[in-house]
Amino acid sequence: MNPEYVSAEDRRVQTRLLGIPPTQHPLVCPPGTSSPTVLEDSHELRRKQKIIGRTLEKITERGLCGFEPLKGYLSELYRCNCRPNTLRTHAATILSFLLYLKQCGQARLEGIGRGDIGGFVEHEQDRGLTACTIATRLRGLYSFLRFMVQRGELSSAVLTGKLRIKLPESLPRAIDPQSVRQLLAVIDHVRDRAIVLVLLRTGMRIGELLDTRLADMDLNEQKIEILEAQKTRVGRVVYLSEDACAVLREWLLHRAQKSDYLFHALGRPRLSYEAIRSRFDRYLAQAGLSEAGYSLHSLRHTYASELLNAGMRLECLQQLLGHSCIEMTRRYARLTDTTRREEYFRAMALIEKGEPHGHY
Repeated sequence: MNPEYVSAEDRRVQTRLLGIPPTQHPLVCPPGTSSPTVLEDSHELRRKQKIIGRTLEKITERGLCGFEPLKGYLSELYRCNCRPNTLRTHAATILSFLLYLKQCGQARLEGIGRGDIGGFVEHEQDRGLTACTIATRLRGLYSFLRFMVQRGELSSAVLTGKLRIKLPESLPRAIDPQSVRQLLAVIDHVRDRAIVLVLLRTGMRIGELLDTRLADMDLNEQKIEILEAQKTRVGRVVYLSEDACAVLREWLLHRAQKSDYLFHALGRPRLSYEAIRSRFDRYLAQAGLSEAGYSLHSLRHTYASELLNAGMRLECLQQLLGHSCIEMTRRYARLTDTTRREEYFRAMALIEKGEPHGHY
């Protein structure tokens, strides 16, 4: 297809949507020339306009922070004539990061730190993305943050100690039983103990727990209903063990009555992810586990690993974890040596009895 120059309508769209002056449109007459320089065809321009427009619509629809910085960043990529696929990748990466921040209760981009970036990486791992994909997203995210720093919208501290990690294909470590006991033994705050125990017994994502309201929980039925992103219907149900119910009942006796959220902070209706993480790290230090490589996300992985080692089917665990495909759940299927030994001799006992198709 022969390149076409930008029509007057396309230029109006660019100016309205991106705030780009007509003289900075990709297809314009450079100063001192009488004919325009063809940088790309109008088809690609429309594709990029659609990508940017839809991304900004999603920001508004979902009530995310960062509309103006993202608009400025995507406009800058547009001015630099990046390809539509590149623009789409950057837009999707930053949208995912902003969604993650919302789940964590972070309402402003200006307050993010290195911990938020690390948490986002773990979140993407938890979704089952490959190391290569996460590394690509991390580069795109840092490009956006660098843009904000250059415009004076974000502290340069966020780029200090830039994450240059080798992203493992495996999930973060599950916490071994002895370490779990050590951890629980040092948690002296009833709310914090309830949070840790609920995460250990339900496998909920941290953002899901923070979004949980009192109306979503039924202690008599021992369950929590987790709503889908649009908050209109139940996405899945997780179940509460006896010890989780007991500590939740204790927390309900202590919590303030003003907040609809299950967990709140002093003077705030909803607890933030940063508050949970900092307290969890402090408890790890008190338990002598700071160097063990555990994080808040380890609680979800511990839940999954323990249920699999106890014999739960992958299909059942998939639903409890809220995974869209079973391959994501299969990544947890790393049985301990003890479990493999038990499974082997249990199966062999059935085979030797002539019951090769028995349940075990």
